[in-house]
Amino acid sequence: MIIIADGGSTKTNWCLVTEEGKKVYFNTEGYNPYFAPTDYIIQSLKDSLPTDLEKDKITEVNYYGAGCSTSEMRKVVEDAMQAVFTKSKISIGHDLLAAARALLGNNEGFAAILGTGTNTCLYNGREIINNIDSGAYILGDEGSGCHIGKKLLVDYLRGYMPDAVRKNFWETFKLTPDDINEIVYTQPRANRFCASFSKFVYDNIVNIEYSRNLVKTSFEDFFRNLVVHYPDYQKYTFNCIGSVGYNFRNVLEEVVTENGMTVGNIIRSPIDNLVKYHLELTPSHL
Repeated sequence: MIIIADGGSTKTNWCLVTEEGKKVYFNTEGYNPYFAPTDYIIQSLKDSLPTDLEKDKITEVNYYGAGCSTSEMRKVVEDAMQAVFTKSKISIGHDLLAAARALLGNNEGFAAILGTGTNTCLYNGREIINNIDSGAYILGDEGSGCHIGKKLLVDYLRGYMPDAVRKNFWETFKLTPDDINEIVYTQPRANRFCASFSKFVYDNIVNIEYSRNLVKTSFEDFFRNLVVHYPDYQKYTFNCIGSVGYNFRNVLEEVVTENGMTVGNIIRSPIDNLVKYHLELTPSHL
Protein backbone atom coordinates (compact mmCIF):
# COMPACT_ATOMS: atom_id res chain seq x y z
CA MET A 1 0.00 0.00 0.00
CA ILE A 2 1.16 3.53 -0.74
CA ILE A 3 0.17 6.99 0.43
CA ILE A 4 0.20 10.20 -1.57
CA ALA A 5 -0.29 13.45 0.35
CA ASP A 6 -0.56 17.09 -0.64
CA GLY A 7 0.06 19.44 2.26
CA GLY A 8 -0.65 23.15 2.31
CA SER A 9 -0.05 25.48 5.23
CA THR A 10 -3.64 24.97 6.41
CA LYS A 11 -4.72 21.48 5.34
CA THR A 12 -3.20 18.22 4.07
CA ASN A 13 -5.13 15.97 1.68
CA TRP A 14 -4.15 12.29 1.90
CA CYS A 15 -4.92 9.31 -0.30
CA LEU A 16 -4.17 5.71 0.67
CA VAL A 17 -4.03 3.33 -2.29
CA THR A 18 -4.55 -0.27 -1.18
CA GLU A 19 -3.08 -3.40 -2.78
CA GLU A 20 -6.40 -3.86 -4.57
CA GLY A 21 -6.23 -0.35 -5.97
CA LYS A 22 -8.91 1.09 -3.69
CA LYS A 23 -8.45 4.76 -2.84
CA VAL A 24 -9.15 5.98 0.69
CA TYR A 25 -9.12 9.75 1.26
CA PHE A 26 -8.70 11.63 4.54
CA ASN A 27 -7.48 15.01 5.80
CA THR A 28 -5.25 16.42 8.52
CA GLU A 29 -4.04 19.92 9.24
CA GLY A 30 -1.21 21.38 7.15
CA TYR A 31 2.44 20.98 8.19
CA ASN A 32 4.60 23.82 6.95
CA PRO A 33 8.02 23.10 8.52
CA TYR A 34 8.70 26.80 8.90
CA PHE A 35 5.90 26.89 11.47
CA ALA A 36 5.50 23.26 12.58
CA PRO A 37 8.55 21.43 14.05
CA THR A 38 9.02 17.67 13.85
CA ASP A 39 7.60 16.93 17.31
CA TYR A 40 4.46 18.91 16.55
CA ILE A 41 3.90 17.06 13.26
CA ILE A 42 4.36 13.67 14.93
CA GLN A 43 1.83 14.43 17.64
CA SER A 44 -0.66 15.90 15.18
CA LEU A 45 -0.44 12.83 12.94
CA LYS A 46 -0.94 10.50 15.88
CA ASP A 47 -4.00 12.48 16.91
CA SER A 48 -5.59 12.93 13.49
CA LEU A 49 -4.75 9.96 11.24
CA PRO A 50 -7.61 7.45 10.87
CA THR A 51 -7.54 4.99 13.77
CA ASP A 52 -7.98 2.03 11.41
CA LEU A 53 -5.02 3.02 9.20
CA GLU A 54 -2.68 0.00 9.06
CA LYS A 55 0.58 1.93 9.13
CA ASP A 56 2.76 -1.20 9.24
CA LYS A 57 1.42 -2.28 5.83
CA ILE A 58 2.25 0.98 4.09
CA THR A 59 5.37 0.57 1.97
CA GLU A 60 5.72 4.09 0.57
CA VAL A 61 4.73 7.62 1.59
CA ASN A 62 4.97 10.36 -1.04
CA TYR A 63 4.42 13.66 0.76
CA TYR A 64 4.42 17.03 -0.98
CA GLY A 65 4.27 19.98 1.38
CA ALA A 66 4.26 23.75 1.64
CA GLY A 67 7.64 24.96 2.90
CA CYS A 68 9.47 21.79 1.79
CA SER A 69 11.71 23.66 -0.64
CA THR A 70 15.09 23.08 1.04
CA SER A 71 16.79 19.92 2.31
CA GLU A 72 16.71 21.31 5.84
CA MET A 73 12.96 21.89 5.78
CA ARG A 74 12.27 18.56 4.05
CA LYS A 75 14.23 16.84 6.86
CA VAL A 76 11.84 18.31 9.46
CA VAL A 77 8.90 16.63 7.74
CA GLU A 78 10.78 13.47 6.76
CA ASP A 79 11.78 12.77 10.37
CA ALA A 80 8.17 13.15 11.47
CA MET A 81 6.85 10.87 8.73
CA GLN A 82 9.49 8.23 9.43
CA ALA A 83 8.59 8.27 13.13
CA VAL A 84 4.93 7.59 12.29
CA PHE A 85 5.26 5.35 9.22
CA THR A 86 8.16 3.29 10.53
CA LYS A 87 8.19 0.64 7.78
CA SER A 88 7.69 2.97 4.83
CA LYS A 89 10.01 4.49 2.28
CA ILE A 90 9.52 8.24 2.75
CA SER A 91 9.74 10.74 -0.11
CA ILE A 92 9.29 14.45 0.63
CA GLY A 93 8.74 16.97 -2.13
CA HIS A 94 7.65 20.57 -2.44
CA ASP A 95 3.94 21.32 -2.89
CA LEU A 96 4.84 23.31 -5.99
CA LEU A 97 6.13 20.14 -7.66
CA ALA A 98 2.86 18.45 -6.70
CA ALA A 99 0.94 21.27 -8.33
CA ALA A 100 2.99 21.10 -11.52
CA ARG A 101 2.66 17.32 -11.79
CA ALA A 102 -1.06 17.45 -11.07
CA LEU A 103 -1.75 20.29 -13.50
CA LEU A 104 0.61 19.37 -16.33
CA GLY A 105 1.47 15.68 -15.91
CA ASN A 106 4.40 15.00 -18.23
CA ASN A 107 3.93 18.20 -20.26
CA GLU A 108 5.94 21.39 -19.87
CA GLY A 109 4.30 24.65 -18.85
CA PHE A 110 3.47 27.23 -16.18
CA ALA A 111 1.93 26.20 -12.85
CA ALA A 112 0.88 28.18 -9.78
CA ILE A 113 -0.51 27.72 -6.30
CA LEU A 114 -3.00 30.24 -4.95
CA GLY A 115 -4.10 29.02 -1.53
CA THR A 116 -3.09 30.16 1.93
CA GLY A 117 0.20 31.13 0.25
CA THR A 118 1.43 31.67 -3.30
CA ASN A 119 3.97 29.94 -5.50
CA THR A 120 4.75 29.79 -9.21
CA CYS A 121 7.05 27.91 -11.57
CA LEU A 122 7.97 26.75 -15.01
CA TYR A 123 7.99 22.95 -15.34
CA ASN A 124 9.69 20.81 -17.99
CA GLY A 125 7.43 17.77 -17.69
CA ARG A 126 9.53 16.18 -14.95
CA GLU A 127 10.93 18.82 -12.63
CA ILE A 128 10.67 22.52 -11.83
CA ILE A 129 13.17 24.50 -13.92
CA ASN A 130 12.39 28.07 -12.85
CA ASN A 131 10.88 29.38 -9.63
CA ILE A 132 10.66 33.01 -8.51
CA ASP A 133 10.61 33.20 -4.72
CA SER A 134 7.17 34.22 -3.48
CA GLY A 135 8.66 36.03 -0.49
CA ALA A 136 6.28 34.16 1.84
CA TYR A 137 3.52 35.81 3.79
CA ILE A 138 5.48 38.71 5.32
CA LEU A 139 7.34 39.87 2.21
CA GLY A 140 5.10 38.65 -0.60
CA ASP A 141 2.64 35.83 -1.34
CA GLU A 142 0.69 38.18 -3.60
CA GLY A 143 -2.65 36.75 -4.73
CA SER A 144 -2.88 34.31 -1.85
CA GLY A 145 -5.56 34.01 0.82
CA CYS A 146 -3.10 35.53 3.25
CA HIS A 147 -2.46 38.49 0.94
CA ILE A 148 -6.18 39.09 0.40
CA GLY A 149 -6.75 38.82 4.16
CA LYS A 150 -3.94 41.28 4.89
CA LYS A 151 -5.38 43.81 2.43
CA LEU A 152 -8.75 43.48 4.14
CA LEU A 153 -7.25 43.88 7.62
CA VAL A 154 -5.22 46.92 6.56
CA ASP A 155 -8.40 48.56 5.24
CA TYR A 156 -10.07 47.81 8.57
CA LEU A 157 -7.18 49.16 10.65
CA ARG A 158 -6.88 52.33 8.58
CA GLY A 159 -10.59 53.01 8.30
CA TYR A 160 -10.69 52.51 4.53
CA MET A 161 -13.51 49.93 4.55
CA PRO A 162 -16.93 51.12 3.39
CA ASP A 163 -19.15 51.61 6.44
CA ALA A 164 -21.45 48.68 5.66
CA VAL A 165 -18.49 46.31 5.25
CA ARG A 166 -16.88 47.55 8.46
CA LYS A 167 -20.15 46.98 10.34
CA ASN A 168 -20.42 43.47 8.89
CA PHE A 169 -16.78 42.76 9.78
CA TRP A 170 -17.30 43.82 13.40
CA GLU A 171 -20.53 41.83 13.76
CA THR A 172 -18.82 38.74 12.32
CA PHE A 173 -15.50 38.79 14.22
CA LYS A 174 -15.77 41.26 17.14
CA LEU A 175 -12.08 42.13 16.67
CA THR A 176 -10.65 45.51 17.58
CA PRO A 177 -7.54 46.89 15.85
CA ASP A 178 -5.56 46.08 19.02
CA ASP A 179 -6.83 42.48 18.89
CA ILE A 180 -5.67 42.11 15.30
CA ASN A 181 -2.21 43.54 15.93
CA GLU A 182 -1.72 41.36 18.98
CA ILE A 183 -2.68 38.18 17.10
CA VAL A 184 -0.57 39.00 14.04
CA TYR A 185 2.56 40.04 15.89
CA THR A 186 2.57 37.89 19.03
CA GLN A 187 0.80 34.63 18.24
CA PRO A 188 1.88 31.72 16.01
CA ARG A 189 0.62 30.98 12.49
CA ALA A 190 -0.24 34.56 11.59
CA ASN A 191 -0.38 33.44 7.95
CA ARG A 192 -3.38 31.22 8.67
CA PHE A 193 -5.04 33.96 10.68
CA CYS A 194 -4.72 36.45 7.83
CA ALA A 195 -5.76 33.89 5.21
CA SER A 196 -8.93 33.02 7.16
CA PHE A 197 -10.38 36.44 6.24
CA SER A 198 -10.41 35.59 2.53
CA LYS A 199 -13.60 33.65 3.26
CA PHE A 200 -15.20 36.85 4.59
CA VAL A 201 -14.25 38.55 1.33
CA TYR A 202 -15.81 35.67 -0.62
CA ASP A 203 -18.99 35.65 1.49
CA ASN A 204 -19.42 39.43 1.77
CA ILE A 205 -22.55 40.56 -0.08
CA VAL A 206 -23.06 44.02 1.47
CA ASN A 207 -20.60 45.58 -0.99
CA ILE A 208 -19.68 43.19 -3.77
CA GLU A 209 -17.81 45.87 -5.70
CA TYR A 210 -15.46 46.43 -2.74
CA SER A 211 -14.75 42.70 -2.34
CA ARG A 212 -14.23 42.17 -6.04
CA ASN A 213 -11.85 45.12 -6.32
CA LEU A 214 -9.85 43.88 -3.33
CA VAL A 215 -9.45 40.44 -4.92
CA LYS A 216 -8.65 41.83 -8.35
CA THR A 217 -5.92 44.14 -7.05
CA SER A 218 -4.42 41.19 -5.18
CA PHE A 219 -4.31 39.12 -8.39
CA GLU A 220 -2.89 42.11 -10.27
CA ASP A 221 -0.13 42.28 -7.63
CA PHE A 222 0.45 38.56 -8.21
CA PHE A 223 0.95 39.05 -11.94
CA ARG A 224 2.96 42.28 -11.69
CA ASN A 225 5.40 40.97 -9.06
CA LEU A 226 5.67 37.31 -10.07
CA VAL A 227 4.10 35.94 -13.23
CA VAL A 228 5.25 38.53 -15.78
CA HIS A 229 8.87 38.05 -14.73
CA TYR A 230 9.03 34.52 -16.20
CA PRO A 231 10.68 34.48 -19.65
CA ASP A 232 8.09 34.36 -22.46
CA TYR A 233 5.34 33.80 -19.89
CA GLN A 234 2.60 34.63 -22.41
CA LYS A 235 3.42 31.57 -24.50
CA TYR A 236 2.17 29.29 -21.70
CA THR A 237 -1.33 28.59 -20.53
CA PHE A 238 -2.12 29.70 -16.96
CA ASN A 239 -2.59 26.66 -14.71
CA CYS A 240 -3.41 27.02 -11.05
CA ILE A 241 -4.21 24.94 -7.97
CA GLY A 242 -5.64 26.17 -4.67
CA SER A 243 -8.86 27.21 -2.97
CA VAL A 244 -8.29 30.94 -3.52
CA GLY A 245 -7.62 30.63 -7.24
CA TYR A 246 -10.59 28.26 -7.58
CA ASN A 247 -13.09 30.24 -5.48
CA PHE A 248 -12.21 33.56 -7.12
CA ARG A 249 -11.58 32.07 -10.56
CA ASN A 250 -13.92 34.47 -12.39
CA VAL A 251 -11.80 37.42 -11.25
CA LEU A 252 -8.58 35.46 -11.76
CA GLU A 253 -9.50 34.53 -15.33
CA GLU A 254 -10.13 38.21 -16.08
CA VAL A 255 -6.68 39.19 -14.81
CA VAL A 256 -5.05 36.28 -16.66
CA THR A 257 -6.60 37.42 -19.95
CA GLU A 258 -5.68 41.07 -19.31
CA ASN A 259 -2.05 39.94 -18.97
CA GLY A 260 -2.04 38.14 -22.31
CA MET A 261 -2.18 34.54 -21.10
CA THR A 262 -4.69 31.82 -21.97
CA VAL A 263 -6.55 30.16 -19.10
CA GLY A 264 -5.67 26.49 -18.66
CA ASN A 265 -6.61 24.33 -15.68
CA ILE A 266 -7.84 25.98 -12.47
CA ILE A 267 -8.62 23.34 -9.85
CA ARG A 268 -9.12 23.31 -6.09
CA SER A 269 -6.91 20.39 -5.07
CA PRO A 270 -4.18 18.37 -6.82
CA ILE A 271 -4.73 15.13 -4.93
CA ASP A 272 -6.72 13.18 -7.55
CA ASN A 273 -4.39 14.11 -10.41
CA LEU A 274 -1.37 13.53 -8.20
CA VAL A 275 -2.55 10.02 -7.31
CA LYS A 276 -3.04 9.33 -11.02
CA TYR A 277 0.48 10.58 -11.72
CA HIS A 278 2.01 8.26 -9.12
CA LEU A 279 -0.02 5.21 -10.11
CA GLU A 280 1.03 5.63 -13.73
CA LEU A 281 4.64 6.12 -12.62
CA THR A 282 4.89 3.25 -10.12
CA PRO A 283 1.84 0.95 -10.46
CA SER A 284 3.80 -2.06 -9.20
CA HIS A 285 4.66 -0.45 -5.83
CA LEU A 286 1.28 -1.14 -4.24
